[in-house]
Amino acid sequence: MKMLLLVGLGGALGSMLRYLATCFVTSRITRFPAIYGTFAVNFTGCLLIGLAIGLSERYAWFSPQMRLFVATGICGGYTTFSAFAYENINLLRNGNYFASLIYILASVIICFSATFIGFSIAGK
Repeated sequence: MKMLLLVGLGGALGSMLRYLATCFVTSRITRFPAIYGTFAVNFTGCLLIGLAIGLSERYAWFSPQMRLFVATGICGGYTTFSAFAYENINLLRNGNYFASLIYILASVIICFSATFIGFSIAGK
């Protein structure tokens, strides 16, 4: 139960940070503001998860609970793209190049297709 609460609290914090970051970026961009807002969130989320996990692996700064709070909770609430990037980095670090390529391609193709299908079902 404690782990679930850590993820939930981190996720809530990450979601609020995502909203604030997106508002900050989109208020300053006039052409395609949503794209820049999402890109900024994905970039900063990937940077944060890389720093958090990388530093915690190198220096053992985080307990498993704190790592769960930061990586799964905050970063997951902020952007799931950071988890996607981290998972692919792990595949690459372990020499699973083909699995990483398939994961990336399948995620992009299948998720874009699913979004298109969802819009089609909704009549849009």
